[in-house]
Amino acid sequence: MQELEKYMLPCLNKKLFGIECFGCGLQRSIVLIFKGQFLEAFYMYPAVYSLLLLFGVIFFNAFKNFKNGNKIILILAILNAAIIITSYIIKFI
Repeated sequence: MQELEKYMLPCLNKKLFGIECFGCGLQRSIVLIFKGQFLEAFYMYPAVYSLLLLFGVIFFNAFKNFKNGNKIILILAILNAAIIITSYIIKFI
């Protein structure tokens, strides 16, 4: 997994302005999942699992349209936005 860490993209927002963006920690949390450190991945980026679920539903809905697939995707997208914004605000309190 050390090889993956070499190819991570730096946060341009953090480099330029010194403030983390809404996506800071996502790459590192995915690497932690690959390492089997699931709780640490959640602490690094709380929306990682709900984002994986969202992308999984989008992927499967692309091949087999669920009856309420678009509603499920919309609900998951709103849930993810709420988790990301809430964790971002908590990070700076």
